[in-house]
Amino acid sequence: MQNLLIRPYHPDDEKDVIRLWDECHLITRKNNPARDIARKLKVNPEWFLIGAIGGKLVASCMVGYEGHRGWINYLAVLPAYRHHGIATQLMREAEKVLRVAGCPKINLQIRETNTDVIRFYKSIGFTKDPVISMGKRLTSDEAMSAIQRETIDTEGND
Repeated sequence: MQNLLIRPYHPDDEKDVIRLWDECHLITRKNNPARDIARKLKVNPEWFLIGAIGGKLVASCMVGYEGHRGWINYLAVLPAYRHHGIATQLMREAEKVLRVAGCPKINLQIRETNTDVIRFYKSIGFTKDPVISMGKRLTSDEAMSAIQRETIDTEGND
């Protein structure tokens, strides 16, 4: 396998990123990935990391920091590229970015049924915090339409 190039997101990456997230089952009925990308591009866009091998987008990681805790969102690796250290390399880069910013701790949220991902984070030093994750939507995003999903699916098949 060729070397992984970690670089900031570029607007030309949008369809490939959404396809990646879809293939990794990160898109739910309640979120619109294009809107999530647009929101990230308003705050530290250079912290939206892309992993590419041979010019092909194979991974992503959104890094955030609000002055108290760092956050990781949308860490994803195409299934065919898993178990080659790509997620670990992205997380090392994310940790480096957050350390430089003065961040003391990283938080992330994982669906409790996603045991593979829980094992991965434990393997790189994360521990379970005794907290309850709560949320409140301030806006109601429309999920990606079937037409948008079909466009991504058909454009992604060579």
